[in-house]
Formats: sequence, C-alpha cells, structure tokens
Amino acid sequence: MTITTATREAATPDAPTPTPSARKAPRGHVSFVGAGPGDASLLTVRAAELLAQADVVITELPEQSALVTNGAEIVDGGIGDDGEPLTHAARGRLVVKHAKTGAHVVRLIAGDPFTYATGPEEAAACSKAGIGFEIVPGISSISAVPAYAGVPLTNRTHREYSVVSVGDSTITWADHVSEDTLVLLSAVARIGEVATGLIDAGRKPDTPVAMTRVGTTTEQTTVVSTLAEIAADAKAAGMTAPAITVVGEVVSMREALSWFETKPLYGWRILVPRTKEQSAGLASRLRGFGAISEEVPTISVEPPRNPQQMDKAVRGLVEGRYEWVAFTSVNAVKAVREKFEEYGLDARAFSGLKIAAVGDKTAEAIATWGIRADLIPSGEQSARGLLDDWPPYDDLLDPINRVFLPRADIATETLVAGLIDLGWEVDDVTAYRTVRAAPPPAPTREAIKTGKFDAVMFTSSSTVRNLVGIAGKPHTSTIIACIGPATAKTAEEHGLRVDVVADSPSVEVLADTLAEFGAARRLGFVEAGEPVTKPSQKRPSTRRKV
Repeated sequence: MTITTATREAATPDAPTPTPSARKAPRGHVSFVGAGPGDASLLTVRAAELLAQADVVITELPEQSALVTNGAEIVDGGIGDDGEPLTHAARGRLVVKHAKTGAHVVRLIAGDPFTYATGPEEAAACSKAGIGFEIVPGISSISAVPAYAGVPLTNRTHREYSVVSVGDSTITWADHVSEDTLVLLSAVARIGEVATGLIDAGRKPDTPVAMTRVGTTTEQTTVVSTLAEIAADAKAAGMTAPAITVVGEVVSMREALSWFETKPLYGWRILVPRTKEQSAGLASRLRGFGAISEEVPTISVEPPRNPQQMDKAVRGLVEGRYEWVAFTSVNAVKAVREKFEEYGLDARAFSGLKIAAVGDKTAEAIATWGIRADLIPSGEQSARGLLDDWPPYDDLLDPINRVFLPRADIATETLVAGLIDLGWEVDDVTAYRTVRAAPPPAPTREAIKTGKFDAVMFTSSSTVRNLVGIAGKPHTSTIIACIGPATAKTAEEHGLRVDVVADSPSVEVLADTLAEFGAARRLGFVEAGEPVTKPSQKRPSTRRKV
C-alpha cells in the first residue's frame, strides 16, 4: 500500500486535530409546500410525502398543525413572540434559522407558495444563506374556491379572467370594465367601494357576483348577489375574510353547478360515540357527505379481571380442544391476538380449526392475521344471523363438539344458547371488559346538551346508555341515528326521538341512511322555497319527555 505524504503528515502525532467547533455545521433543506386552499385532502402527493419526512414544520395558519402527524416540531410562522404578524423578512429569517440546525424544514404556505404568497422572499433568504430548497406547488385558492362554490372562471363564451388583489391597493377599475371574469382577493372589507368603482367605470349594476368565505372547508359559505347589492348582502350574511369574490356572468352557472354546498349533510357537526381509531373509515365517509365528525369514546376496553380463564382457553386451543373459534367483535380478535403474543404464538395455532366471524368488520380484523373466516352470516350480521348459518353438531362429521367463544363481559347469551341448541358445547370466555369511559371535555358536554351537534350516531345500545351517562341527553333539535332496532329501542327508552334507523347493522349503512335523511330534508326546504338550515340552527319549542 502506498501512503501519500499528506496522509502521513495528517497521521503524525504533531498534526492538529479539528475541534468540534471548527467542523462545518450541517446544512438543512427547506421544502416550500403549498398547503392548498383549506381542505387537507387537496394536498398533493409530494406534499404528503414531505410532511411525513419533515423534522420541523413551519405553519402560517393554526389549522395547518393538523396536517402534521409524524411528530415533527411545529413552529408558528404566522405570528411572532410579540403577538404581531411576522413580516416577509422575519419569516425568511425563521426558516433559515431552523434549516441551519441541519433539519429538514417543511414550510407550509396556504394555497401555492409562489402565488400571492411570501414564498419567493423566503426562498430568496435560503438562497442567500446557501441553504438548499425546493418548491412544491399547491392548489391555489384563486381557482379552487370558485370551483368548490360551483362557479367556473371561464366557459365557452367567457374565456378570459383577471385576478386583482384589492387589500389596500389603489386600483383603476376602468381597466376591468370588459365582460371578462374578475377574481377579487382581499376584497371583503372594501367590497362596497369595489362595486361602486366597477359600476362607475362601466360594469352593469346587475352583473352577478359570488363571494365565498373559507372555501373548500365544511364552513364554506357563498353569497350570490349583483354589483349593486353585494355590499349589503355580504354584510347581512356576516361575510368575513378570507374570501374569494368572483364578478361576471359565469356566476349565473352556480345554480346548476353547485356541488359542494349541496351535499346531503353539508356543514353538519356529527357526534360519533366511538374512538378515533374505530371511526377512521366512518369519518371519511361522513366527510364525503359534507359533514364534520367528532368522536367521543363512551366505552373503554380493559383486560378481564380474571385472566386465568383466557389462559386456559388458549392452552386448550393449542392442545386441540376445540372444533370452532367464534369471534363476535374486533375487540375479541384483538384480545386473543394479544394473548397469543404473550405466549409467543402466531396464526399457526389455528391450524385445523374453523373460524367464525359475526360480520365483515370482524372478518377483516381476522384477515390481518393472515386467516380467512370459514363462516360469516349470509344475512343479518349479528349473533342471531351467525346462528342462522351455523351448522348443527354432527357426531359423524365433527371430531370435536366444542366451541371457543371469546367475548365481552356484557355480551348477551343469544349465541351461547343457540349453539347449545345446535348440539355444541361452548366455552364462553370473558376476553375483555367494557367499562364506561371518562366524561368528554366540558365544551363537548355543553354542545351535546344545547344542540350544537346536528346529529348523533349511536352504534349500539351501550353507546346510548354510556353517552347519556357521561355527557347527558342530546338536545331535542339533534337528529338521532341508530344502527338497528335494538339500539333505537334503547334510545327511545332514554327519552330520545329516533329519526334514522339503518336497514342493516353497519356503520357505513348508518352513514348512508343518515345522508339519505339529510338529502330529503334539504329537498323539503328547497321545494318550500325556504333557506336550507342545519338541525342545530333550528330550535323546536318543546322538549322531549324525561
């Protein structure tokens, strides 16, 4: 091996060793990410990827914090320590400061980073500091908000549009008197002055105008008027910033093209008495109908008081004591899986056993274990439906006559009794306990009692009992939706008027049925020529009986 002179000199004892302070500090990287106009689902794929990788996320709006789910540090880039909005330069310094620590910084910017935003100035600060950066375009509110309001910016006869940022600017409205579409930003506070200026410059007083507040969110509100009336109509509607205003004949197409604000549950605040984990799919489904869901756990799942019963059953399962294992809930699958992990077992322990699941959700939970259920009810997904399809014991075909039934401590005896009638012996084992959850926060309890929720979705009789127990009865104006007749009966026993009952015991079907109710309710308002209101906006004079 040949050693160069430089290497030998560096290796000699007398050569100085670089101190930590002399080493070059690591340089981070900044991703300027367009956060879109408001709806988190409008993030681009690249934006979602970068948020998942970020060490630090600098936001400019409080609601953007909800987009950070990987545990990254969240820094407020909108307001400084003095409570005042940060200037462009101050934001640039903030971004550079965090990048100099070696972190991957994601700078979230509403809409698009390079469209009416501070992205260019902040990126220039990074360039000056020698920090690498990238730009991830976002959906601009200029196009997104009118689209969500059902207002196209162009059509076959109006093929041009202009964007004017009003704010504190002095604008020559004579430059905008053509029939082209005009998109106004930051115009709410000066809309009267703007309308007068356009009319004086030559625009017709009856030119259609649409002003949309907090577009793309379920709080979106649109006022449709004319140049002559928009100032008064916007004031009457309580319009505030942020809002996008569209002026032009294209606004007249909203009546046919409004798709977002006409969703069956648009703007409804719906209480779901379940955990967030249990309600992920349901929340997405309700969001598709235009609603906002709020989860309030009413049940807490805990281990059985006496674990020996489960221990004995799992040993019997391994030793070949059972012919069937019947799972009646996702929680039962979870409890058995946790017990298997405790013993160092896996899905191979089910070899030779037949597996039954009370419904599709339970079957899906079993499938994540790599196991396919042998029996799922072909009709009603319930204990009774499972019994309808369960084969009777045959001493010639069935080598073992015993069923392992792990379930909740408060489960009914329907399945046990039915299996015994079919000739099976049942090891009815308490796999977990369900106890009443802690009460929700005071604001949530107040909202439940005073009718701030538009609907409550009850998914079992226990959710009715427990919600009333920990938070009180929902207000009389609140729509009560129940997953089935048994749950509806419990709700009525607690003095609640049941408005919606699902045809089959499924949360998805319940959501769909509630949406059908909302659509029919909305149609009734429209046909009567009345404004469409949410249940929380209307208070009946009578209260339910206690």
